[in-house]
Amino acid sequence: MPVKKRKLPDAGDHEHRCKLSSLSRPHIRPVKPVGAVRSFSGKRCLTWFHEYAGPGTVVGPEAMAKFCEDVGVEPENVLMLVLAWHLEAANMGFFTRDEWLRGMTVLQCDCTERLQSKLDYLRSELNDAAAFKNIYRYAFDFSRDKNQRVLDMDTAKSMLDLLLGRTWPLFPVFHRFLESKYKGLNKDQWYNVLEFSRTINPDLSNYDEDGAWPVLLDEFVEWRKSCSAS
Repeated sequence: MPVKKRKLPDAGDHEHRCKLSSLSRPHIRPVKPVGAVRSFSGKRCLTWFHEYAGPGTVVGPEAMAKFCEDVGVEPENVLMLVLAWHLEAANMGFFTRDEWLRGMTVLQCDCTERLQSKLDYLRSELNDAAAFKNIYRYAFDFSRDKNQRVLDMDTAKSMLDLLLGRTWPLFPVFHRFLESKYKGLNKDQWYNVLEFSRTINPDLSNYDEDGAWPVLLDEFVEWRKSCSAS
C-alpha cells in the first residue's frame, strides 16, 4: 500500500466517512475463548494502538512503517489495503484511534500476534468476488487527494497494479495505454475498469462498441486493436 504523507481531514468530514462506511463488509463472528485462549480485550487493543500512536490519536506514516514491520507485511502489500478497508480508514498512511478500535474489534485483534493469525483470512478476501469489489471501490476514495474528484494517474496506476496486476492479462497493455494521454481517473472510470477486466476477453472479442462503457475504455479497445494491426 503506497504511503502518502498528507494532512488529515477536519474531524467534521462526516460526508466522506459516510461514503466509506457505505461499502459493505463481511460479518466476522467474535472469537469465543476455548480452554486457555483469552478473549478479545478492548483495553489491550487500545494499549496496542498507543504503542504506535504514542500519546496521540493517530498512527501516522512513520509509525505505520514500524507497524508493518512488526506484523511482517510490507507497506506496499495489498494486505495493508484490505486491513485499511476493515478499519474503514479514511486516509492513506493514517489510522485514527476510532478506526483502529472499530476495525480491530470486528477482526477480534488486540495484539500483533492475533493480527498475524488473520493474515490468511485477509488474503482470502481477495479471492471473494463480492469482497474484492468492495475493496477495489474503497481504494478510490482511500487513495485520492480529498480535495480532488479524480485519482491522479501515478496513484491510479500503482493501485491498479496492486489490485489487478497479477490477475488481469491485459493489465500491462492497459497500463501503457494510460500513460499515453490520461492524467487521472474519475470514479466512474475506476469502477468500470474492474467490470471490464472481469467481463471482457483478453482478445477483446466480446467487447460491444455500443455498450455503456466510458469513453476511456472505448479508446483503449481502439488503441489496442490498432497496435495489434500494426
